[in-house]
Amino acid sequence: MNTRTQRHAADPNPSSKPGPTPNASPEPTATRPSTPTPGRRTPAPSGGSSRGPWRRLADAVTSRRGAWVTLVLAVLVTTALMGALRGAEIGRADETLPPDSESARAAALLAGFPGSELSPVMVVMTRYDERPLAAGDLAAAQRVGTDAAGSVGQRASRPIPSQDGRAVLVSIPVRADRPNTEIATDVKAMRAAIARPGAATAGDGAATAGDGPATAGTAGAPGLRAQVTGGPAFGADVAGAFDGADLRLLAVTIGIVALLLLLTYRSPVLWLVPLVAVALADGLAGVVAKAIGQAWSLSFDSGIVSVLVFGAGTNYALLLISRYREELRRSDDHRVALRDALVATGPAVLASNVTVVLSLLTLVLAVLPGTRGLGPTSAAGLLIAAAFALVVLPAALAMCGRTLFWPFVPRVGDADASTTGPWARVARAVTSRPVPVLAVSLVVAAVMASGLVGTRVGLSQTEQFRVASESSAGLQTLARHYPQGESAPMTVVSRTEAAPRVAEAARHAAGVVRVQPLAEHDGWTRTMVVGSAEPDSAAAQDVVRELRDAVHAVPGSDALVGGQTARQVDAEVGARHDLTLVAPLILLVVLLVLVALLRAVVAPLILLGVNVISALAAIGLGTWIGRTAFGFPGLDVLVPLLSFLFLVALGIDYTIFLAHRTLHEAQDHGIHEGVVRAVGATGGVITSAGIVLAAVFAALGVLPLVTLGQLGLIVGLGVLIDTLLVRTLVVPAVLAAAGERLWWPRRLASRP
Repeated sequence: MNTRTQRHAADPNPSSKPGPTPNASPEPTATRPSTPTPGRRTPAPSGGSSRGPWRRLADAVTSRRGAWVTLVLAVLVTTALMGALRGAEIGRADETLPPDSESARAAALLAGFPGSELSPVMVVMTRYDERPLAAGDLAAAQRVGTDAAGSVGQRASRPIPSQDGRAVLVSIPVRADRPNTEIATDVKAMRAAIARPGAATAGDGAATAGDGPATAGTAGAPGLRAQVTGGPAFGADVAGAFDGADLRLLAVTIGIVALLLLLTYRSPVLWLVPLVAVALADGLAGVVAKAIGQAWSLSFDSGIVSVLVFGAGTNYALLLISRYREELRRSDDHRVALRDALVATGPAVLASNVTVVLSLLTLVLAVLPGTRGLGPTSAAGLLIAAAFALVVLPAALAMCGRTLFWPFVPRVGDADASTTGPWARVARAVTSRPVPVLAVSLVVAAVMASGLVGTRVGLSQTEQFRVASESSAGLQTLARHYPQGESAPMTVVSRTEAAPRVAEAARHAAGVVRVQPLAEHDGWTRTMVVGSAEPDSAAAQDVVRELRDAVHAVPGSDALVGGQTARQVDAEVGARHDLTLVAPLILLVVLLVLVALLRAVVAPLILLGVNVISALAAIGLGTWIGRTAFGFPGLDVLVPLLSFLFLVALGIDYTIFLAHRTLHEAQDHGIHEGVVRAVGATGGVITSAGIVLAAVFAALGVLPLVTLGQLGLIVGLGVLIDTLLVRTLVVPAVLAAAGERLWWPRRLASRP
């Protein structure tokens, strides 16, 4: 029911004309408090009649008794759920291998081979002066390997010198079918066994998982450097880098939100209420997300869920409190003001939340486990955030009263900045010349989006983590002194009867330097293939494709190619599949929500197009800054889709808030003045919300995973672009340029 219909339905004189008039009386008490701001006609809250669901909810949570009951129930339910669901465990957050991919199927077959649970930890030793190793150095290397292997109850291989004579390699098998945190215990024990007083320390600034730097064994081998590396050591170093990371992220996020809320409200008390509400929502969302992940065997990054809950929950709180402050200038009763604020903002908050939730749920169609797991878990977190913002927060505000805003307590009759403030002045300038504004904005967006040109998608194992580690430095040492493919060989699994022909085909594949059958089990043969290219490089990926083509052509072999680089190839294929499938579904979801909210066709299409352009500009700018300022060699395979999802779904929030307010202002003031008043009324709160959301996503940079750093950078920049450029300039220009035609087939009951 629009405002015009509300006025007519509540008119005590049925014979009066239904249409609005220049001297129309104030809103009836069913939708507006009885004391309006002098000199200003205000739009009625968008909650329908006094018997509508939003009004009933508002009455329930803001009344004296209802507020108490709501808060008590919220505490009891939250405490019970957190206690019942605590302790759930989730899979690896960085899992990017599609389960049906060739490398995943190869890994499943290899898991049946005896000893498949073992994976080699490699100790690579060189001299600090880079001189060739002497006979005594090789003997010392044997002792170092024996000591390291003995510390974990294993036997070391014989030392394998490099062809240039400047390095020696010893491998030690460890069980790799355990969590990285358990493998880290073995790696620490090896490094402790290698370290000896008086020996030379590990070079290259390599960080270790032990209490001190890793060393090369004994005083009898001065100048010898040892580095513990290989897949298990790399995983152990990653686990060590994440120790306490979630706590750091939570502390940084809370600090950012607290500081920005304090600066926004300039009150020593008010900022605490939304912060506590959002923090409780985050705590509950965390345990619910982990329970969902455990029940459905999902892998996801809990840091992303936390950031989404904090960012979206704070945005909802800012919007509600901003409207509450407006209503306090019109009503002496803070409960009436809060009720009307909730009725007015509830639909926009719900539409925003539903948009993001439905967009996230499209991720269940993704094939990358790390992407698919974020769908239901993040959606659950955002539903919890909305529930706390629309139910718990209003109850808390009702308990505190008007003085919560001290020292800047809003009073009835205070000046209204929606027509005279800085945001209104900007909007008035934009709506007076919308076409030039749109032209300049499109040029700026195109320049930003150009940062995507030439961008590589996919990172090597060592490029995925920002924290320096001994294992990463050791892999670089291996690459300098041994054939580049030796550190990450490919594995071919084929039928035993076809294994000789498969090996012969592999030897003739381009880029292959060595082929060695290793073991047979249950009719299958495992063959190791070493390539000439650096693992995970574009050349190494080409070798994987050539090898697959060669062995697949052997009749009856059922050959599968796996290994580190093969996994990367399959992950990139999966990422492209997810982007082309999920991204259009996200756009469709957003479009349908806009159509339902605005009850129009043209406006949703144009506003969605604006949002997509903004998202592409943000991804391009973030990619360019990441490459030039932070040295990111490319985008991780998860980043393009997740960035697009968050930028479109979260960015449309501000467009929803602005378009929703514009619709109601236009009922009384016409489309151009309605745009000015809408921007003037929402400019401050949307800017504050955008800054908070951008800062919260930027907090992902405290984690050692490059994926999260890139995601935080791109989404943070995108939110700022959407807040300061799109919402302030582009959307008002579009609304003004198109006029009432934008809302077709809806007809606005606007005044001239």
